[in-house]
Amino acid sequence: MTSADPVGVLRSRRYLVLLLLAAAMGVPISAVSWGFLALVTKLQGWLYTSLPSGLGFHREPIWWPLPLLAVAGLIVALAITRLPGHGGHSPADGLQPGTPTPIELPGVLLAALATLSLGAVLGPEAPLIALGGGLAGALTRLSRRPVPPNVTTLMAGTGAFAAISTLLGSPIVGAFLLMEMAGIGGASLELVLLPGLLAAGVGALIFVGLGTWSALGEFSLSVPHLPPFARPDAVEFCWAIVIGLAAAVLGPAIRRLALLIRPHVERRAMLLTPVVGLVVAGLAIAFAEGTGKSSSLVLFSGQSALDPLIEHASSYTAGALVLLVACKGLGYALSMSCFRGGPVFPSLLLGAAGGIALSHLPGLALIPAIAMAMGAMFAVMLRLPFTAVLLATLLLSADGLATMPVVIVAVIVAYLASLRIAPASWALPGTPAPAPASPVPGDVTSAAARKDDPQARTGEGTG
Repeated sequence: MTSADPVGVLRSRRYLVLLLLAAAMGVPISAVSWGFLALVTKLQGWLYTSLPSGLGFHREPIWWPLPLLAVAGLIVALAITRLPGHGGHSPADGLQPGTPTPIELPGVLLAALATLSLGAVLGPEAPLIALGGGLAGALTRLSRRPVPPNVTTLMAGTGAFAAISTLLGSPIVGAFLLMEMAGIGGASLELVLLPGLLAAGVGALIFVGLGTWSALGEFSLSVPHLPPFARPDAVEFCWAIVIGLAAAVLGPAIRRLALLIRPHVERRAMLLTPVVGLVVAGLAIAFAEGTGKSSSLVLFSGQSALDPLIEHASSYTAGALVLLVACKGLGYALSMSCFRGGPVFPSLLLGAAGGIALSHLPGLALIPAIAMAMGAMFAVMLRLPFTAVLLATLLLSADGLATMPVVIVAVIVAYLASLRIAPASWALPGTPAPAPASPVPGDVTSAAARKDDPQARTGEGTG
């Protein structure tokens, strides 16, 4: 079985066993991933709603985020400095494929729970990738027979696939995300993709079933109740260029700030990570005081805030939206510098807020403005342009499909312009790598396996 004959590999008995194993793994990994997201949601509600109410406050005090984010900084610093795995990789480096070992998973999950539950501006996708990959790798190693390293790597990728796909609203979006992250292509594509899709499909059933059974609902990303949009016009194509260029400036500025702050915080993590948390809380308080809107728009990942922000876009003034972009963008940069989580959802909320603000200008309708800005911000922050187009359009359902032509223009302009603005050293692991010799059981190592080889990486952590 070699990469010269991928059809032969697909027809082999060993590959069929691999598919069955992937389907079986999709069940526990998806259940654990759902439990992780449910725990984060419950902790957020308890910490920011139930606890202040239980302490006698009629509503959340304006200062409430300050102690919570200071505690978040302390817990994350402890996980990074005292536990194996450094709490996962730094989100300032973008999404990274990786397979944390069983001894590293507790630190990764502790840092993620503190970050996500207590209000830092990051999302759950990186911890879910780490959780899915780590659990799949651990389950594969339980086999009584020796397992080739490339099989362990492939199954870890399958676990990550199952964990993240439903969160993004579709296994197809998850497939694009992980393919771009790992640089998978050519003859290896089908061999790697099929187990992941199968695990993601099984995982979607688990997510829906557990959501219905528990009455907690689903955690996937979607924006319903949108006004209808027919098709873009020539003016909106011009706006696509403007939005792409604006995102190419804003995105690298946010990341540059995160990378500038990170080494200073890392040197005195126990002291400075809580201080960064206090500054993020201060930004949320400033936004709430300046606009009368909830501080939660600045805090957290933005996943749950995205739908109401778009649905009630008419209730926001242009000034409030500009202030939201400023405070959320600064909080995003600060959180990426030292907390642990994923960079996907804050980029989407920033894009949505910026798009709504720009829709106040002539010739730009609300829905294409949101779609273009979300796609452009995702592309520059994660360097994954194909996933950016797909996610921005599918997120808005039928309206998104109508906006796809201008989203493509905005994403391409943003991506290429950001490559010219940002240093070459900012290229992320999602940049396509040379095609691997074989991604499945056999005698050679896949691209994903090479990325998991400590000698092949350049210092990034797991997660």
